[in-house]
Amino acid sequence: MTTTAPSKTSQTSSRRVAPAIFALAMGGFAIGTTEFTMMGLLKEIERGLNISSPEAGNLISAYALGVVVGAPVFAALGARLPRKHLALGLMLFLSIANLTSLIAPDYGTMVITRFASGLPHGAFFGIAAVIAASLVAPTKRGWAISMVMGGLTVSNVIGVPAATWLGQTFGWRLLFVVVGIIGLATSLLIWKFVPFKPAHPEASIRRELGALKRIQVWLALLIGVIGFGGFFATYTYISHTMTSVAGIPEALIPVVVALYGLGMVAGNILGGRIADKSVMGTIYRVLPLIALALVAYAVAAHWAWSAFIMVFIVGGIGSMLIPPLQTRLLDASPDAPSLASSLNHSALNIANALGAFLGGVVIAWGWGYVAPALVGAVLALLGLGVAGISGWLERKKPLVA
Repeated sequence: MTTTAPSKTSQTSSRRVAPAIFALAMGGFAIGTTEFTMMGLLKEIERGLNISSPEAGNLISAYALGVVVGAPVFAALGARLPRKHLALGLMLFLSIANLTSLIAPDYGTMVITRFASGLPHGAFFGIAAVIAASLVAPTKRGWAISMVMGGLTVSNVIGVPAATWLGQTFGWRLLFVVVGIIGLATSLLIWKFVPFKPAHPEASIRRELGALKRIQVWLALLIGVIGFGGFFATYTYISHTMTSVAGIPEALIPVVVALYGLGMVAGNILGGRIADKSVMGTIYRVLPLIALALVAYAVAAHWAWSAFIMVFIVGGIGSMLIPPLQTRLLDASPDAPSLASSLNHSALNIANALGAFLGGVVIAWGWGYVAPALVGAVLALLGLGVAGISGWLERKKPLVA
């Protein structure tokens, strides 16, 4: 019996997996920098635009709303495009939209530009996850998706602290220059390293929209909306909590967001590994852990040393939820992966908007800056209830093959 050596094509494809995933992860790095640095610079933005804290929170919500709208629209309209070309176009859009925020003259215009900056976010992550999953064996999909999402989490270690420091030192609008440059560099990496594959011959808007007929897709999205809302309720007001409650100087806020980012990196990797063993099992375990971590954070935030520790823990446990949710959506809609995968980021940014809004409400009620974390703990437990319903329905009727 003769054996056949691996083909040159196969070897070349294998060698291109790492740089391709790195290129896609760089897109996540750019997106994470523009999304999360706004939270670290909230006080500077309030002073620069002469607005209140709830109004500044609306800028976070405007970006999140852009993600919610843009993810399904771009994913559906781009269904017939090669995935590489769609990813490239979305990253160029992100770069240009961020540069418009640089020159926004007032609060109203800034709201519009932040909405525009959010439009490509969800669709990019969705299509990047589909590309990454297609480059590896099915048993490594969770790992591949977590590596792409790793760009988002690493941005919280490097991009967000650096951009926060630059914004505090030289002006908060410098953030948008940094993101524009990163986005353009990412576009070059995608063009060079991501393999070209023609669009599926049966791809269409109608085929992608078919994902919306499946109850398990909607339940997975609802888990993200409710269960992840607490993460954003806490993170949106992190600079206020650290300075007003823990007594940490403003100059150390970049260190705080870096710790949060380190936790996200660790949690994202761990979540991807565990998701490859059991997607729903990971979701069942992570949601109650999020609730416990947020309650502990609300208590620990009163002392600087314990606040630092819990910032890392909350970032880690919260980000463990992203890879299994992304994988769950791919499992629930294998024939319409782009839209289903993109909708995960619509869900997470509805969670972003919900968390920022509810956090602002309890702060406005005078409950203090630790109250959003307690609201988040309740949301995580509600998300666990939705996950339980999803699992119960799956036992009665398995997911589509």
